Amino acid sequence: MKFNTFYKQVSTGILFIFILMSSAFAAKNNIPEPFRGDDASSKFTINYDDLDSLLTASVLKTGRSHREKAKKAKASIGSRMKNKVNQLTANEGNLFYFEGFKGEQQKELLSKIRHSLEKLPTDAPLKYFTKDEQLAYWLNLYNVTMLDEIIKVYPKRDLEDFLTDNDSILNKKILTVAGIKLSLNDIQYKILKEKYNSDPLIIYGLYQGIIGGPNIRKHPFTGKNVYSALKANANEFINSNRGVYAAKKNVIRVSNLYRRNEDYFPHFKTDLKKHLLTYVEGYTRRQLENSKKIKPNIKDWKITDLYGTTRSYGVGVNTNSAALLDSTSRKACTGECSDAGQDAANLEAVTGAIVNRTISFGRFSPEDIAKLKALNEVRATNNGEVTVTDLQKKGN
Repeated sequence: MKFNTFYKQVSTGILFIFILMSSAFAAKNNIPEPFRGDDASSKFTINYDDLDSLLTASVLKTGRSHREKAKKAKASIGSRMKNKVNQLTANEGNLFYFEGFKGEQQKELLSKIRHSLEKLPTDAPLKYFTKDEQLAYWLNLYNVTMLDEIIKVYPKRDLEDFLTDNDSILNKKILTVAGIKLSLNDIQYKILKEKYNSDPLIIYGLYQGIIGGPNIRKHPFTGKNVYSALKANANEFINSNRGVYAAKKNVIRVSNLYRRNEDYFPHFKTDLKKHLLTYVEGYTRRQLENSKKIKPNIKDWKITDLYGTTRSYGVGVNTNSAALLDSTSRKACTGECSDAGQDAANLEAVTGAIVNRTISFGRFSPEDIAKLKALNEVRATNNGEVTVTDLQKKGN
C-alpha cells in the first residue's frame, strides 16, 4: 500500500515536471521561427555608429534624480498661459531634441536608420548571433521605431492616448522584420519576454517617449553593454520619483509602468517588491522594506522633449536650441555629461554624414560581411541548414 502511494507520488511529480517542460517549450515556440535560436560562440557584432551619432547629438543626459519636486508652473512673459506639470516627476529623465527633427532631412535620417535595422535580419539571420547581441538589436530597433513614430505626431505633448488606446502605436503592425509583420508589443511580449525568460530588466530598455518611462540613453545598446546598460537604466528609474516614491509610512507609490508590465511579475506585489529591493537605495529602501501597501499609481505621460518641459533653463525667453541644451546640461548634469549645446549645433552635420549611409551589410566589418555573404549562400543551397561554425571552418 505504501509502495502504491509512493509510486503515485513519483508519477504525479514526473507528470508535473513534464507539463512544466512542455509549457516552456510551447512558450519558446510562440517566438516566430526567424527569431528563434542563437549561437553562443558567435563573434559577429552589429555596428550602430549611425545611431550612436544621432543619440549623442540629440539626447540630453540629466543625471540621477535628486528627488526634488518641480515648482509650480508660471505663465511665461506676456502670457497668462502656463503648462500643467506633474510636480513630483517633471524634473526627471533624459530629454530628446525632438525639435531638431522637424526638417525633412532629419526625418529621413531617422527613418533610414529604422529601416536599416528592420532589414538587417534579412541579410544576417539573427540565429547567427549571441543572445546578448540579439537583445541589443531588438531594443535599438524598438527605440528607433518609437522615436520615428513620435516625431510623426510631434509636437503632441501628452502621449497617453498614443500609448494606451486600443489602436495605440504599441499595437500597430508597423514593422516588417525577416518577412514577419510586427508591432512594438510583439517585440516585447512575443519575442523578448519569451526569449529572455520574462526578465524584468527588459522593460528598462524599452523607451516610451514619456517622462514616466525608462530613460532614452545617449548611446545605443550593444551586445557587450546591454546588461550593464539595462541595470543602469533600472537603477536610475527606481531611484527617482517617477519610479518609486515613499508617500507616507507603510505606503510606497510606484510607477504605473509596473502595472502595465505586470506579466513580468506573476505575484505582482511580492515579485515587484523583491525586484525593487535589488536597486532602491537610502531612505526609500527602508520605507519599501517596511511597507504594507504598494500603489502603482505614479504617472507622467508628458513627452521627454527639451521644448516640452518646464525646467528652468536659465536663459529667459531665449529659444535657441543649442543655448537651451547647453544651459540645461549645466544645471541638470552631474558626473559625465557631454557638451550638449555643441551636440545640438552638430546635429545638422551628423545628419548630412549619415543620411547617405549604405544600408545593405553596412553594419558589419569587412571580414564579417564576407563571412555573412558566404554563409547566406550556403544557407540558400542547403535550405538554411548551416551554422556559423561550418562557415568558419570553410573560411579558415
